[in-house]
Amino acid sequence: MAGRVAAYDLKGLNCPLPVLKAKKRLAAMQPGSRLWLETTDPLAVIDIPAFCAENGHHLVESTAVSGGHRFLVERGGNAL
Repeated sequence: MAGRVAAYDLKGLNCPLPVLKAKKRLAAMQPGSRLWLETTDPLAVIDIPAFCAENGHHLVESTAVSGGHRFLVERGGNAL
């Protein structure tokens, strides 16, 4: 079950910064907590899902928005 939901504005940052900053933020969160990531980097569409798969997080939602993309990531229990 999901915990609290936070948002993280990563707009204007290019690869690899969105993933590195998301990793750091998720590490400080409790398992089950959810984090919205807001990006403008076109590579985030590839990088964020791969990061989630490799690190045990669940990509709940991925949505294209004007000028970028939004991802809802749920922190995994054994991640990081």
